[in-house]
Amino acid sequence: MQVNSITAKKILTEMQGDSSVGFTHSLNPYSGCAFGCRYCYVREMPIQRYSDTPWGEWVSIKTNAADKYRNEMVNLRRRNKSIHLFMSTATDPYQPLERKTELTRSILEEMVKYPPDFLQIQTRSPLVVRDLNLLLELNQKCEVLVSMTIETDREDMKRLFAPHAPGIKLRLKALKEVNNVGIATQASISPVLPFTPDFPKTLESIVDRIYIDTLNIGDGTRGKRSERLGMPFLFKENELSGWYQMDIHLRVEKYFKKFFPEEMIFISSDKVYPLKGKVLE
Repeated sequence: MQVNSITAKKILTEMQGDSSVGFTHSLNPYSGCAFGCRYCYVREMPIQRYSDTPWGEWVSIKTNAADKYRNEMVNLRRRNKSIHLFMSTATDPYQPLERKTELTRSILEEMVKYPPDFLQIQTRSPLVVRDLNLLLELNQKCEVLVSMTIETDREDMKRLFAPHAPGIKLRLKALKEVNNVGIATQASISPVLPFTPDFPKTLESIVDRIYIDTLNIGDGTRGKRSERLGMPFLFKENELSGWYQMDIHLRVEKYFKKFFPEEMIFISSDKVYPLKGKVLE
């Protein structure tokens, strides 16, 4: 793993386009990602396409991220700006090396002092439970949602598509711990990978909502990035083509509605994104 430290010019990035629905800014404490999932659309973004090091083999630490957050938040509040924050869009805020750097934790410490209006933490790492004390404190000052990526309940599918990511059972356990202390949780089935009929049951009582995304509707280019990454071939090669259909999100939504109330289930192609107490258009 190639690790280096960088100084960020800016840490709060204004969100635009379809991905901005419900959010005003994104925050990425790191560049790159050690998990290196094969389907990750960031592989097709400029930050990786112009890199000599393969995706999954490099991480850059934004050493000044906490200070930049504090200064930028103060400036935004002076202009009476609302801040609905997505952490993170192009990395995982709980990289394996976060155990040592505590970079994300230092940002959360600043958030307790200078809270956004809403914070969604998007991760696939059980390490998020380390920061429950800060998240509980922050939850008293703003809306907090911990969204755990759980693409499937099948470990064999996880090993095929995301071999270096944390195990599914560990993620489920972490999500339950977060939910048990009263912080809103979301299972992000993103992207949809083949799962067992019992998948919905594994999420019962540990999530407040379910978010469904696919390689065709969630890569920002209507599936073109996923095609360039060879996803149609990977599915076909493993006799999984039935799961790589344009309507798979609708079929998964219909199935999950057999187990959960309709208001708990959302699809990434929807034009509104649900916050805990409101819906932003």
